[in-house]
Amino acid sequence: MNYFLKILGGGREVGRSAIEVGNSNSSVVLDYGVNFDEKDNPNFPLQEMPSKVKGFVISHAHLDHIGALPIYQIGSLNTKVYGTVVTRIITEVMLKDFLKLSGAKVPFEWVEVRKTMDNFVAIGYGEEIEVEGMKISLYNAGHIPGSSIIKVSSEKSTVAFTGDINLSETKLMKPAEIENVSDANVLVMESTYGKFNHPTRKEVEDEFYEKVLEVVEGGGTVLVPAFSLARSQEILSVLAERDFPYPVYYDGMSREITELMLDFREYLNRPDLLKKAYDNFNYVKGWEDRHRAWKEKGVIVASAGMLKGGPAVYYFKKLSENSKNAVFLVSYQAVNTPGRKLLEMGKFDEYSPLLKARLEIFDFSSHAGRKQLLEIVKSVKNLEKVVLVHGSPDNESSLADLIKQEMGVEVVIPENGQEISL
Repeated sequence: MNYFLKILGGGREVGRSAIEVGNSNSSVVLDYGVNFDEKDNPNFPLQEMPSKVKGFVISHAHLDHIGALPIYQIGSLNTKVYGTVVTRIITEVMLKDFLKLSGAKVPFEWVEVRKTMDNFVAIGYGEEIEVEGMKISLYNAGHIPGSSIIKVSSEKSTVAFTGDINLSETKLMKPAEIENVSDANVLVMESTYGKFNHPTRKEVEDEFYEKVLEVVEGGGTVLVPAFSLARSQEILSVLAERDFPYPVYYDGMSREITELMLDFREYLNRPDLLKKAYDNFNYVKGWEDRHRAWKEKGVIVASAGMLKGGPAVYYFKKLSENSKNAVFLVSYQAVNTPGRKLLEMGKFDEYSPLLKARLEIFDFSSHAGRKQLLEIVKSVKNLEKVVLVHGSPDNESSLADLIKQEMGVEVVIPENGQEISL
């Protein structure tokens, strides 16, 4: 029986991750996410015949890896979903929020989200399950709590899919356990930062903390727009570790996610710091708190990370006119988002005044950079083929050239819909 990989999403693009592995009779799909177009409409992956898909295996709970899962629960479909317990718990929160924000633009409803969760089976790191003759196991990917490298072994090949992966230690995460997939012969790897290396985490944390202190001690307030899942908790942990001596407020969905993470501390690197932040910092419960937060010199960590909506936009409007204040971006800023426009034009959108508050961006990325991605490739002993996904074409081609030069192995940069034989 011939096995194949098929790229249903994430080919020559960031997000919309969806990789099918199987044969002509049955398959599993690794991740099934969405990304968004310029008008913020969700783009969904390609679909396979529902009768052929015997299950989904999820690397982690970011929307670009889970957002399309409920499609395979419509009507009489009951497709199994596998991932870590943390991924299962957070997936429910993220899908509910996605439905609330984009409900009119998605092809499923609450009943399908509920069925997704009913069909979600939690498996632990290192535990092996079998689906239609394929053996599947998960290992820590170092990206966010519960994130996994997925290994799929059939009679013909062993495929390792990195999902989103990081080899740097962070407050939330220990580095990825790449030694557990060294026996793979096909590596499907993200390439988000295929052209770039990141500074060390210590350098970033030191610079961030010093500049936060500088602004606050100068009488200003620092707004940190941050994703509710993982980035907010990372920033709060950095401030907690150093006993930041001024008020810290956090606003948005991050509290609910922080509480879920603290229920599964074995998946965290420094749960003590997150608990300290949770106990000592101020959660914004409503408009009265919100009004108080921006008037007080200190730090506000608020969703959303790209300023596309959420409480961060409210704070931005209140703080942006005062040069004593600062907006510190700590997340990836996608094209056409307000965060990217701030960096490119110095204002929120075409119609807004120029930003008077101080603006800086800090590289708190939870993705491996160029050198680390090469290190992952080199750790796989019997490697025959590398398939690069989840990256822009220029990042992928740059990384592909490096891998070929250093390793001499075949590198494929597939398009969506492309099938690769194993």
